[in-house]
Amino acid sequence: MYQAFFDYLKKFSAEPLTEEEKALIIQTFTPFKLRKKQFLLQAGDRCKYFAFIVKGAMRMYTVDDKGIEHIVRLGVEDWWMGDRESFVMLTPSRYHIDAWEHCELLYITMEGTLELQNKVPAFREMKMKLDERNMMANNRRLTSAISSTADKRYLDFVECYPELCERFPQHIIASYLGVNKDTLSRVKRQRNLK
Repeated sequence: MYQAFFDYLKKFSAEPLTEEEKALIIQTFTPFKLRKKQFLLQAGDRCKYFAFIVKGAMRMYTVDDKGIEHIVRLGVEDWWMGDRESFVMLTPSRYHIDAWEHCELLYITMEGTLELQNKVPAFREMKMKLDERNMMANNRRLTSAISSTADKRYLDFVECYPELCERFPQHIIASYLGVNKDTLSRVKRQRNLK
């Protein structure tokens, strides 16, 4: 399980991990498994862990007063899942995070995150690059949500995240895009997409 994370870190740093750094990572992360539909986090709870997805697929969402789910984030292998605001600010989360498929995860606490940032340069570099990418992706998504058609949003999604299209059903992707599933069906029909 840890080897998947070591391989992941190689994408962010040219410097190989030392044996001491690997040992510290193993000591800092906790392996965990979630069954399909099992929660990593429920609204109202504090996000005590961030999870690196070794295997499986997850979703992060809110539920409105009518019981309708609104997907905020999706994740698969080599992605992270957690509520950053709750994790950093120690506040109750407004989100649910659950396993869409059976998942194998590596959990890390805030204390563990800070320790690895201080002691493992590859982890620090990864965190910095992910923070930058996350900010850019959030800005892109916000701009798309307020100014793009459903058709454009879907095409951008397929281009950016083809792996998510294969793992999540249409109603989940529609919710993520902020459209209803009938609209998404129409868009796909017009484009002759599956």
